[in-house]
Amino acid sequence: MKSDPIRLGVAGLGRGFMLTLPSILADPHVKLTACAAPRQNSRDAFVSEFGGNAHASIEGLANDDDVEAVYIATPHQMHREHAEILAAGGKHLLIEKPLAISLEDATAIVDAADTAGVNLITGPSHSFDQPVLAARRLIDNGAFGQVRMINAFNYTDFLYRPRRPEELSTELGGGVVFSQAVHQVDVVRVLMGGTALSVSAMTGVWDNKRPTEGAYTALISFDQGRFANLTYSGYAHYDSDILQDEVGELGFDKNMADYGRARKALSKTSSPEEEAALKSQRTFGSAEIPEIAPHAEHFGPIIVSCDHADLRLTPGGIEIWGDTERDFISAPATPSPRAEVLKGLYESIRNDKPPIQSGGWGRASLEICHAILESAAAKKYVALKYQS
Repeated sequence: MKSDPIRLGVAGLGRGFMLTLPSILADPHVKLTACAAPRQNSRDAFVSEFGGNAHASIEGLANDDDVEAVYIATPHQMHREHAEILAAGGKHLLIEKPLAISLEDATAIVDAADTAGVNLITGPSHSFDQPVLAARRLIDNGAFGQVRMINAFNYTDFLYRPRRPEELSTELGGGVVFSQAVHQVDVVRVLMGGTALSVSAMTGVWDNKRPTEGAYTALISFDQGRFANLTYSGYAHYDSDILQDEVGELGFDKNMADYGRARKALSKTSSPEEEAALKSQRTFGSAEIPEIAPHAEHFGPIIVSCDHADLRLTPGGIEIWGDTERDFISAPATPSPRAEVLKGLYESIRNDKPPIQSGGWGRASLEICHAILESAAAKKYVALKYQS
């Protein structure tokens, strides 16, 4: 078995890269060797911090012999084009969620990877969080019986964080469904461990200044009569982190007294350009590299109902509410919170082990996101066909 780290390039040095960067730096499975980004200051900052090669184009990254795999962290609508170029260049792919915006583009990405003979992993999403994987292991040992129902909900300020104009357009991949529902969908698919069959959903578009979905509730049916209910609101009112031991999504202790921060910051901008500029302050080269979080990442309260216990996922581990007793299984944070994603990439390349969250997995999760929108618009159940 080979042990040298994967030589990793990065396409896009924005917020997605910033959130994954602490894991990349702490993980022995990968080593940053190159980047591609449109902003000169970001490219210069990358070389200054990590060395390696900096390219102004995806083509440059695709032709870089120092790169084995590329983490595609560019905006959603660019994923297909960038994936096709990089796959043709022989680069293995780790694509930031969602895999694409349209199912057609997702299929094209899967086909491009297959044609080029490169590995494709979709992620990272919160289905890789330590408490989620710990819960899956508890389920696998069989002591609690079959998973029957999952209830997942999350109330955040997502819609009022600084956004580029396309992030407020559903057609361009904006809103909470493509960026946030995919997290919950991935989590429940990992925990349920079966095939999703259909979706019934409602969505909310409640602010004409942010004209995209800011909330949804979805009921997903699975095989054997099992089901999951997902609820999300990004309207910056109630904050469900108060139920997660006052720990934020990224694993840091949260000052709940700092209420209304997102809306207050947004109120100081007077144009889409100013808002986009505010977001750019959170990208690599403009913001500090995040520290390692003291707690595991999470995506809001999740309760898994099994035959003999309910499992509540927390940033510290799993609460077990059994038939006659309660217990707690610790699932502490690690220096590389997204280690399982990077390990999956490594194992697929070095040891020919197929990744769990492959391109097909990513397309299946994207299909459920589309089904949420379709069901809400048509007011009907939507059957699924790309599930596995």
